[in-house]
Amino acid sequence: MEHTAENDLKKLKDNLSSIISGKSDAIELLVIALCSGGNILMEDVPGVGKTTLAKALALSIDGSFHRIQFTPDLLPYDIIGSPVYNPKDGTFHFRKGPIFTNILLADEINRASPRTQSALLEAMNEGQVTVEAETHHLSQPFLVIATENPIEYHGTYPLPEAQLDRFAMQIILGYPDEKSEMEMLYSRKGRDPILNLKPVIDCVQICKLQEEVRKIDIEKSVAAYMIKIIRSTRKDPRIKLGASPRALLTLSRCSQARAFLNGRNYVTPDDVKTLAVTVLAHRLVLENKAQYSGIKKQSVILEIVNQTASPV
Repeated sequence: MEHTAENDLKKLKDNLSSIISGKSDAIELLVIALCSGGNILMEDVPGVGKTTLAKALALSIDGSFHRIQFTPDLLPYDIIGSPVYNPKDGTFHFRKGPIFTNILLADEINRASPRTQSALLEAMNEGQVTVEAETHHLSQPFLVIATENPIEYHGTYPLPEAQLDRFAMQIILGYPDEKSEMEMLYSRKGRDPILNLKPVIDCVQICKLQEEVRKIDIEKSVAAYMIKIIRSTRKDPRIKLGASPRALLTLSRCSQARAFLNGRNYVTPDDVKTLAVTVLAHRLVLENKAQYSGIKKQSVILEIVNQTASPV
């Protein structure tokens, strides 16, 4: 990897860390998702910095940022846009919705109906939207950061399995530690630090980095290791719906991005182990017995990874 790319990514992580302190692991995962071209799901309680982190990322890459507050009355056209009639010449033209941006924050995504949530599916998977049989390509890079309230909160809908499968990772920020909370308190006594944030990389460079990530080598034994983990989720009696082929492709791409961030041109089993829970757990559907027994999806994936022999 070129020194300049490594330096740019370090600056990006440092920029984000200056806004959200004490969350280096989450920030690294966010940068991995950006470099792999994946989307992020954040399930967490309100007020831990999800919106701030999304804004900071957009500012850091000199990209456009739109936020959509998902509510029960939100409609698909409110997201993707709609045809608008021009009475002067009797024609229609397409008015772009907020999805036409680089960083899209889908805030409290599970407060909207499944029909509205599904408006994101084509965009998240193919980087385009289709309206009235006409295809419109989105800006690149394009990243959805969706926040989700815990399902036991009032007024929430469960995300459809097809949509969960389109999120590369699920990141949980959690509450900051005592030291980080003290730093946050004093850093915001005056001007909000995000107002001083400057771009450290641009969207063209991000697209080039994504191309470089795709060139990272995956040795056959490491590929076989990933496939074993994926297939084990389909055989585990505690799991009703295991990881899909899309999950395998996402795990491999994210592993390539992690290797890239660490200055390697090849994926190691450690890349796969480190990312397996974050990439796979949210896609699984547990059997009812396992679910009501208090078994966590993350624990199941961790157990499968620990039981799968990795290449030396």
